[in-house]
Formats: sequence, C-alpha cells, structure tokens
Amino acid sequence: MLKKTLIAFVVLAFALPVIVVGPFFLRVEAFDADLAAGYHAPFYLYVPSDVAGADGTVTLLVQPNNSGTNSDDASVHRDDAFWTTFGRKGIADELGVALLVPAFVRPARDWHVYTHALDRDTFTTERADLARLDLQLLAMIDVARATLAERGLDVDERVLVQGYSASAMFANRFATLHPTRVKAVAAGSPGGWPIAPVAEHAGERLVYPVGVADLEALTGEPFDRIAYRDVAQLHVLGALDDNDSVDFIDGWDEEHADVVDRLFGDTPRARWDHVRALHERARADATFLLVDGVGHDRHALQEHSTRFFARILADEKP
Repeated sequence: MLKKTLIAFVVLAFALPVIVVGPFFLRVEAFDADLAAGYHAPFYLYVPSDVAGADGTVTLLVQPNNSGTNSDDASVHRDDAFWTTFGRKGIADELGVALLVPAFVRPARDWHVYTHALDRDTFTTERADLARLDLQLLAMIDVARATLAERGLDVDERVLVQGYSASAMFANRFATLHPTRVKAVAAGSPGGWPIAPVAEHAGERLVYPVGVADLEALTGEPFDRIAYRDVAQLHVLGALDDNDSVDFIDGWDEEHADVVDRLFGDTPRARWDHVRALHERARADATFLLVDGVGHDRHALQEHSTRFFARILADEKP
C-alpha cells in the first residue's frame, strides 16, 4: 500500500506542473527580436481561448517587463518576461484580452539607462538596442496586431497598459507619449512620481519625466493634450508605500529629482495630492486611489487594476 501511495505521489509530482503550465505553453508565442520591424528585444504574446469582446474585437493588454535587476545577459530578462507572462495570464483570461510582454534588457554596463522605467536616458542613449523603447514597444504591438489579424481576429488599435513600480513608470510614461494608441493605463506604485501632464508649475518648467515641457525636443513630437484626455487612467498607491525611485540616480537626473522634492514633497505619499491636482488641471480622465494598510505590494493592488480594466472593456465609467 505504501509503495502504491509513493508511486502515486511521484506521478502526481511530475504531472502537476504539466497540468498547470501545459495549457499556457499551448497559448503563448515567443517573437524574436526583429530589427527590420523596429525592435531589438524579443516579446511574448499570450492569447486566451476566449479572447474576443462582446463586439468581436480583441484588445491587447501590454505589461512592460521589470526584472528588478541589472544584467547584460539578455536571457535573464527574457526568462523573467516569460514568467511575467505566465504570472499575468490569469488576468488576461479573466478580462478576455491578449497579453503582450516585452523582454527589454536592463543593462549592467550602462546601468544609468533605466530601460524598465522608460527613463530620460532611453531617449538620449546612443545604444540602438536601448533607445526609444516606446517606439520599439509600438512596433511589437503592431506585429502582434498583424499576427492576430492573420488569424481572422479584429484587433483594437488602442491597447490597455499596466505596470507596477518600475513597469508602472514605463506604462504611465508610455501612455503620456502615445495617447492615441492607449485606451487605458493602470499604474501601481508608479515610482514615487507619475509624470505630470503639464509643462510648468509655480513658474518652473517641468521637463521629462517630471512633466511634459520638453517632449517635442526630446522625442520629436509635442505632447498631445487633447488625445491624452481620452486615455482612462488609474494610479494606485499603498498608503504605507515608501518606495521612491526619485531618490536613485539610475532613474532620475539629480536636477529633475530636486524639482520633484522641492515643489511636491519628498515622499510618494506627500506628492500624491499634488500630482492628482496637476492631472485635474490638465483635465485628464485620471483616478488616484490610495489603499490603506498596504505597502509596496503588487499583489495587494492588482485587483484594483483588473477591476478598472474590466469596467473599461464593458464601456463603463471607471
């Protein structure tokens, strides 16, 4: 009896990962870097079995990657992006959307280029593989849309974007740069400062990533204020969260960090009402949610982003 029980346990131990992960492998596809198409990193696309909305349109949910470490080994970030895709597949299943996760490198040699946060250095670096990751992501989105269209699916041009911590910074900044391509964005604990959709405050210019004063000089395109107002936004922060990217020089130039601290406060919580007011001033469709009793905890905040997207997809007011 003991032997049979042991055999059953061993069989179950081997079978369980297959049962849990197997269906995912059938529905996820890896796309290699394609310089001709405009991107220098691979990405993953997960498509649930029931993916079309009520009107037959497929929506893409974009989750920027955030490996949490610097490494020049691209496989480190590729593997992390794969498991991020696996970890977020339940959200895609629940919402009935396709999921795209890029595998951008966060370099060790050029550590100051904080790619996973879409920092200012990604617009000024001479490294082609790290430069203009916003445009690289747009190219990935276009390839994903074309791939799904070839399968007979009608894909919305505008995407949902979500992130947490550094990837929330990426999501927030991406939506600000490309509002015509974003339907809604959910940013959880966005690095201590969501970019302000204004060019000045208290007589001072707010340049990227503090604000949008120099977007045209930095990117070649001015800030599209009108399109930005059509992007539904959720910014959510744990009331106990003291994780502040503004304190670190890998993601912020000292002069820009000083502007944030001096004008708006020196903690994420202290700045929260200020950045909400700046979004109201810009007439943005933005909700700022402070969650009591929560620190820097992605899992505790995810439900708010998922519910927010569900309302967007149901064409309800967030």
